[in-house]
Amino acid sequence: MSIRVVQLGSPRAPSEGVRIGTVRRPPRGVPKARFAADDWFDVWYPNLSPSPDLMKLALSTHAQPGGAQARKDWALFTRLFRKEMAEPGAARTLDVLAALSHGADFAIGCYCADEARCHRSVLRALLTERGAAVV
Repeated sequence: MSIRVVQLGSPRAPSEGVRIGTVRRPPRGVPKARFAADDWFDVWYPNLSPSPDLMKLALSTHAQPGGAQARKDWALFTRLFRKEMAEPGAARTLDVLAALSHGADFAIGCYCADEARCHRSVLRALLTERGAAVV
């Protein structure tokens, strides 16, 4: 049993289980009835996505991923997103997901192509720190 950290919209792994979309907004132009069928997500859970201001900061690092300012901004994003995820509601959710990972297969994900510059990399680290079984 484990958690997979995935790019939403990518093909599902055979034993992936329920896919949870940890994104601020559902996919544009996709009818709600197609979310699961098109491998976006089964459940939308924006509580584990960055706040709108933090999303803007993270997206700004995609423009020049190798630049010094982008690295500095990414480090700032990571610190601030960890702070958001330390809030009681988010922290309890992460604790629940970590515990569930030992008895069920499921996935969490975001749209970003590069996990290294995506909030899901921070979620992966936070879940691992809580003892989650993460693939």
